[in-house]
Amino acid sequence: MDKKIIINIGRQVCAGGLEIGKLLADEFQAKYYDRELLNLAAKESGFSEEFFKQSDERKGFLRSFFHLSYGNSWGGGSNFYQSNFSQESLFKFQSDAIIKAAQESSCIFVGRCADYVLRDFDNVVNVFITASIELRANLFMKEKNVTYDEAVKRIQHVESRRASYYNYYTGKQWGHASSYDLCIDSSAIGSAETARLIAEFVRKKLKL
Repeated sequence: MDKKIIINIGRQVCAGGLEIGKLLADEFQAKYYDRELLNLAAKESGFSEEFFKQSDERKGFLRSFFHLSYGNSWGGGSNFYQSNFSQESLFKFQSDAIIKAAQESSCIFVGRCADYVLRDFDNVVNVFITASIELRANLFMKEKNVTYDEAVKRIQHVESRRASYYNYYTGKQWGHASSYDLCIDSSAIGSAETARLIAEFVRKKLKL
């Protein structure tokens, strides 16, 4: 594809966001970034990838500083991780990685506030994927081997953290229609058809 495009995906837990993101990456011959973005951020910053994984969207990010004390197996030594790091710095490392990737090629970003980070870029489409709580809880039950009630509780906990993270850094509302170009319920038609409809919307919006 000659025209470079960016699709940023926000998603509810177990709504199919990762699968849909990969389908869209194939459709538009774009690079896909989710956990892979952590590898890139770690490479760019010189920090350990595992350090980013531990810090990723975790509860307590609103604290100005936090402490980590891990062994040498992470590649930096315990003294390194006993230092204070601001979450804002970590957010900036990821943001810089997102911007660099978006400058180089068409990309699909899942989460990481990429819609906010790339708000000044051209040819960007921001999507939010939702699904019924029944479907999501049942998927979570099978994946984590927990009861339905426990699945709902844990989904709500993760989404509360995810919303707090997104709202804090973007000044927008996670999951609210006004924050995105398109919101779609994947449970109504399945992941493959959802990806197809999103692709059609992207083509029309960007006049591809």
